[in-house]
Amino acid sequence: MQIGCPKEIKPQEFRVGMTPAAAQEAVAAGHTVIVERGAGLGAGFTDEDYRAAGAGIVDTPEEIFASAEMVVKVKEPQPAERRLLREGQLLFTYLHLAPDAAQTRDLLDSGCTAIAYETVTDRNGGLPLLAPMSEVAGRLAPQVGAWTLQKANGGLGVLLGGVPGVRPANVVIVGGGVVGTAAARVAVGMGANVTVLDRSIPRMSYLDDVFMGRLTTQFSTAAALADLLPSADLVIGAVLIPGAAAPKLVSRAQLSTMQAGAVLVDVAIDQGGCFETSRATTHADPIYEVDGVMHYCVANMPGAVARTSTQALGNATLPFLMALANKGWRKACADDPHLLNGLNVHAGQVTYAAVGTALGLPSIAASEALKS
Repeated sequence: MQIGCPKEIKPQEFRVGMTPAAAQEAVAAGHTVIVERGAGLGAGFTDEDYRAAGAGIVDTPEEIFASAEMVVKVKEPQPAERRLLREGQLLFTYLHLAPDAAQTRDLLDSGCTAIAYETVTDRNGGLPLLAPMSEVAGRLAPQVGAWTLQKANGGLGVLLGGVPGVRPANVVIVGGGVVGTAAARVAVGMGANVTVLDRSIPRMSYLDDVFMGRLTTQFSTAAALADLLPSADLVIGAVLIPGAAAPKLVSRAQLSTMQAGAVLVDVAIDQGGCFETSRATTHADPIYEVDGVMHYCVANMPGAVARTSTQALGNATLPFLMALANKGWRKACADDPHLLNGLNVHAGQVTYAAVGTALGLPSIAASEALKS
């Protein structure tokens, strides 16, 4: 199979879809790999690194999309890239289609087959291709929250860990999954007063055990969150409904109950955001203010630490990438129901029910797409 890896063109996205190590694995298995010139530079990989791995270097994305049977990326294809997709081509990347009608429509019109990292599952019910980036984003969330809390950035001027005689910041984390746990680990380590809201009692028991009482867990209800907002210095949105739009947990009306200069960090922004006032921002212009509350809503937070993120993502995607290349997408998905769960679009049809529901589009079961 010919595998193509274009340079990411989303603003301030420095990750790359394939590492040289992944390219070497694919070439050793008899596949051809082509990489767009400069694609890996943001993550610290040179064109020579890819050549040494056996990959070819091409000058334009058009060359990638014109010849590759499988296109491997990090972020969802941008409008210019979507125009290059073609019928029968396999796209393997993050998609986050539920809040993105325009992208979904373009993928359907292209006739391509699109497998989304974020809906591939594992035998334990986890999301193995989303988890490494969730870990990164979760660990970054208290860092960027602490930066936004600085007075020069519009925040309260509160130090996350406080100092002797001055209380630490109150950090509320909504969601105790991979993102929330990673965020709690860093926030607790920085000395903050941390409360994690979740609806899974076993998960809260796990967090209580792991953190040995160094944070507070609370069952997540609208009333519980509303009670915490007035004293919160930093709220981190870490909720996820796989493949679906994130629920709106903090309304605009509730911003008036918060302190002026308090901070919201919306890690769920890829799925539309979990705060009513969230809108996607970039690393170049990451924060904005609504009703006195600062919002950090960068849609590709892991791109800020591109080398770590690329290596972590590459480790997770490689087995699936090789299965797709070695077997073709139909047999790979037929052999692995967890990979089949990643199929979001095929031949002009939505194949993931949550996407269809979110966008009001008809959908078919992914298993039916295998037969078409």
